[in-house]
Amino acid sequence: MDHLRTPLTFELDARLANDSLWILDLQLCQLRLMQDARFFWALLIPRIANAHEWFELGAGEQLLLHQETMQVARALKNAANAQKINIGALGNIVAQLHVHVLARCSSDACWPQPVWGTQMQAPAPELMAKRSAALLAALQNLR
Repeated sequence: MDHLRTPLTFELDARLANDSLWILDLQLCQLRLMQDARFFWALLIPRIANAHEWFELGAGEQLLLHQETMQVARALKNAANAQKINIGALGNIVAQLHVHVLARCSSDACWPQPVWGTQMQAPAPELMAKRSAALLAALQNLR
């Protein structure tokens, strides 16, 4: 397995920074929450400069991204009591590699349609703090 590249030159795309809040740094990825009141929605952004596609990562980085995505998906499903978890790495608007991990349920604002391309609704800071704490607790419970 190849070694992981250093994140020293990693820069977060301004759109991702504006639309989300930092939660914590995992081994490979920065974990963030999308600032959308309608959805409990996490982002994983590999801290690798100029990363655009999952398949362009080294084998070890690909595996670690997969593992961290599954870890966050499990934690998010528990934290949000979700019926379904949507996972996607679209990159059509923001080229920087990032993985969406999104809790869904039949009562949400877009069900059963996808949420991508819909207008975000700004959440109250208290809601973001509550979601952040719930996700961190769920991640701790997985260990």
